[in-house]
Amino acid sequence: MVATKLNFGLEEYQTRLRKTRLEMQRRGIDALILSEPANMAWLTGYDGWSFYNHQAVIVSPEGDPIWWGRCSDENGAKRTVYFSDENCVSYCDSYVQTPACHPMEDLCKVLADRKLDKGVIGLEKDNYYFSATAFETLVAGLPNAKFVDATVLVNWQRAVKSPREIEYMRNAGQIVTRMHERILEKMEPAMRKCDLVAEIYEAALRGTPEFGGDYPSIVPMLPSGSELSACHLTWDDQPLRNNEGTYFEIAGVYKRYHVPTARTYCLGKVPQHFLDAEEATLEGMEVGLEVAKPGATCEDWAVAFFDVLEKYGLEKTTRAGYSVGLSYPPDWGEHTMSLRRGDRTVLEPGMIFHFMTGFWYEDWGFEITETVLITSDGNECLSKVPRKLFAKH
Repeated sequence: MVATKLNFGLEEYQTRLRKTRLEMQRRGIDALILSEPANMAWLTGYDGWSFYNHQAVIVSPEGDPIWWGRCSDENGAKRTVYFSDENCVSYCDSYVQTPACHPMEDLCKVLADRKLDKGVIGLEKDNYYFSATAFETLVAGLPNAKFVDATVLVNWQRAVKSPREIEYMRNAGQIVTRMHERILEKMEPAMRKCDLVAEIYEAALRGTPEFGGDYPSIVPMLPSGSELSACHLTWDDQPLRNNEGTYFEIAGVYKRYHVPTARTYCLGKVPQHFLDAEEATLEGMEVGLEVAKPGATCEDWAVAFFDVLEKYGLEKTTRAGYSVGLSYPPDWGEHTMSLRRGDRTVLEPGMIFHFMTGFWYEDWGFEITETVLITSDGNECLSKVPRKLFAKH
């Protein structure tokens, strides 16, 4: 069966595989078992909402990767991966969500059949999709293997984006721009939040006349009033109120590539502390973006921003950003680089970060953020949303 949904050329997939194998060799890993859906997609092209079941991509020292998953998802793999059907294998449905057996028992058989059941095997031990029971089952079923942690091995290979990946993220930037335009157009006092979120989703999925959007790894976040102090609240069916602020942390998505962009909106009168927060945030972002260029470090960028906030008497206790790109629920971050003190990762052209400048106090919070591409001579913000506090009277 020929894949019908490849988002990249074969040469790009082969380049990704070579990079991954070089890092495996450096770490002394003979076989790598990946359960992170974004890493599976990045290496093979696989794209399906199947991560609620156990699945994996296995990378051996040579040959194509192996896709392994539930039987009902095998045809989806054959239609999305770049390699032949013989490397798509599955377990029967009797393994699914039952205490009688575990899917990893089947994976042990697959590895043994392919003579990959010995030596050093790398696992993504610390991610959302690999359970303690999965690990225990592999250890019991592969007694001749030594297991090592390779949680972000592939994530780091994804840090510098290819020209095609950057193209996709620029498309996602156009989509999130339209999403914020829709918020500004539709947001009114007494409008139910759920109705506004419906408008956001419509703009997100319809995309542009040239290309449509994809579902986000994180749902829209839009706390209001005193709930602004809680950065990860979603929505309810209550009405928006006049003389109250709301920030919207949302992302445009194209072919699973995310461009998060947050803005704070006020209906009616804008409180003075919001205006003060806007002034400090915008100045801090300008100073930070002046630093964000090849050769600087993640720490340099973060400290430049933090120093401006401190000048205004504001404090941000969380990191100022993180690497983003290809992702699946429940998170759009890549779990590698962070804009924080102590992260001395050197910025390179092609790296992309969510410059997360939001801060939160006991009874309020404020967000204006950008997704930023590091270029050869500086940086580029991937959305075209005006960088300001939006007031609607």
